[in-house]
Amino acid sequence: MRVLVVEDQVELADSVARVLRREGMAVDVSYDGRDALDRASLLDYDVVVLDRDLPGVHGDEVCAALMAEGRHTRVLMLTASGTIADRVEGLSLGADDYLPKPFAFAELVARIRALGRRAQPALPPILTHDDLRVDPAQRTAFRAGERLALSPKEFALLEYLLTARGRVVPAEELLERVWDEAADPFTTTVKATINRLRSKLGAPPVIETVPRGGYRI
Repeated sequence: MRVLVVEDQVELADSVARVLRREGMAVDVSYDGRDALDRASLLDYDVVVLDRDLPGVHGDEVCAALMAEGRHTRVLMLTASGTIADRVEGLSLGADDYLPKPFAFAELVARIRALGRRAQPALPPILTHDDLRVDPAQRTAFRAGERLALSPKEFALLEYLLTARGRVVPAEELLERVWDEAADPFTTTVKATINRLRSKLGAPPVIETVPRGGYRI
């Protein structure tokens, strides 16, 4: 899942990004509304975590612009004001969810995951392939009844390949959807993570390499 965090409080923005990355999400950060709009014009984010009270371009304007583009991006609006009137106004702008500050990181993560599922075509709550069973909500993966000890990035990669439902996924797409702007596109990051994931999945092989195409399950 690719997430854009838009928050002018640098320390809070960076803290949110660290938490989400530990959860296996690909996270970019903007500290003002103009930069957020520039990034959103280049990348198709699953979820935008948007502070309402932004300098420069106000969060309301950012939200309206995102909605006007007609993308599947979901918006979680943050604000220091938690009154009912403010929540109603935020949702009326097109935001999909609304979370007042201060908030618990666990709740933020849960809400982002819920919105991320809504941003994609409907999927079953449990992803399966033969004897492979992945529960995105619980962040667990099993093969032949044995739990797999996957890192957050390995889990995110496996989840994305399963949601592709047999489609060949190019390495470039995996780099964009599973990693974030900190990833070097000229490294072997995707290949190395695929190899580690294959090793943990065991035999018979689950992930197929398609020459000049990418990877698929």
